[in-house]
Amino acid sequence: MHHCETCKNNVCTKRVPIFSLLNHDELNKIINLINRKVYKRNEIIILEGQYLKNLVIINNGKVKAFKNTIDGKQQILYIFSSGDFFGEKSLFMNEKASYSIEALEETSICMIGKKDFQNLLSQYPNIGLKIMEELSKRIERLENAIENMGTKSVDARIYDVLLEFAKSYGTQEKEGILIDLPLSREGIANYIGLTRETVSRKLSNLQEENIIKMIGNKKILIKDKHKLF
Repeated sequence: MHHCETCKNNVCTKRVPIFSLLNHDELNKIINLINRKVYKRNEIIILEGQYLKNLVIINNGKVKAFKNTIDGKQQILYIFSSGDFFGEKSLFMNEKASYSIEALEETSICMIGKKDFQNLLSQYPNIGLKIMEELSKRIERLENAIENMGTKSVDARIYDVLLEFAKSYGTQEKEGILIDLPLSREGIANYIGLTRETVSRKLSNLQEENIIKMIGNKKILIKDKHKLF
C-alpha cells in the first residue's frame, strides 16, 4: 500500500461519481487522504462479515460482490468497475460487510480512512448526496434482478444481461457492439440465477440465429441489438 501520488488526473477523484460536484482544489485535498493498493485476479479484497476501516474506490479493474448460498454456489450481486465504491456500511452504520468482494482482473483500489471520510462528509455534504444517489441505483438493480428471476423467461434474462454488459463494457464496432465480458459463463449464470449449461446453450442459440458472435470465452459481438429487446 502506498500514498496515491499518481491519482491527480486519474479516476480516484475526477471520474468518480461521488466526487463529481467538487472543484479542482477540493479534489486535490481528497488526493492527499488516499492510499492505493493493487489486487491480483481472483484475490479476495473483502470477506462477508469483516469490518471495513476505509471507503474503497476502484481506480482500475473490475470486482464482483457476492454472497455464498446454502448449496455452496455464489450469488453475484454487483459488478463494480472504475469509479465505483464500497465499504459505506462500515463507515455510516459501523456494520460488517454484507457481501464478499473478489477481483475479476488485476484491480487497483483507492482507500480513504473512516475518520478522514467522515470529515469530508461534514465539509462537503454533496458527497453524501451523491453516495445516496449511487446506492439508490444499486437498490434498483437488485429489485430488478429479483423481479427478473421471478417473472422473466430464461431468454429475457439472457437478453437483459447482454444489454447491460453492452452498455457498461461494450464498444461500438463496424459489425456491432463488442463486449469485453466481465464474467465467465458460470459467473453470468450466478449473476442472473441460471445454470452455466443454460447460459452456454442460450448463447449458442443466439449465435446460430446470427444475433451474436462469440469470440473465445471473453468477448461477445452483438450483431443485432434490436432483436434482444
